[in-house]
Amino acid sequence: MAKSFSTPKCKLKEDIRLYTDEQMDTELLHISTQSIFDIAGTYDVHDSITREHVGSLKRQGLSSTFLRDRWQILNAEGNAIGTIEEDSALKAFLRRFVDAVAFFMPQAFHVQMDGRMVCKCQQNFNPFVKKLNVDFTPDEVVEFDRRLGLAAAILLMAIEGRQSS
Repeated sequence: MAKSFSTPKCKLKEDIRLYTDEQMDTELLHISTQSIFDIAGTYDVHDSITREHVGSLKRQGLSSTFLRDRWQILNAEGNAIGTIEEDSALKAFLRRFVDAVAFFMPQAFHVQMDGRMVCKCQQNFNPFVKKLNVDFTPDEVVEFDRRLGLAAAILLMAIEGRQSS
């Protein structure tokens, strides 16, 4: 599936695009913020092929900056349908304030809908290449839109990754 995404540096308003390959001939998803300055940023996800608004991902403000990363998943109508949460508050705290810990305890995230896990995201243990493995196998009934899952993974790497840089 899609490998490449681009995110401009030094922009006040995020504009992230996901393509089918490195040639960037076919755009799959477009992720953009609703407002310029927003601590609890809301990122709209659009299917670039169908022009459909798939849903949104909303960062949970200051708690996501200093404590455990938390996001809310919204459907196309803006209703909350799920959450994304970092694996452990203690590990999250240590990752943010002790550099060596982040190296030995890569981030992991759990995506839940109706109290059930539908996706797991696990950062690779690699100091040179930042990768996030996305596993949709817990979602046996395919309740979680894979497009939102891919957008979430990209945001977790692009947005959350900045706080540890």
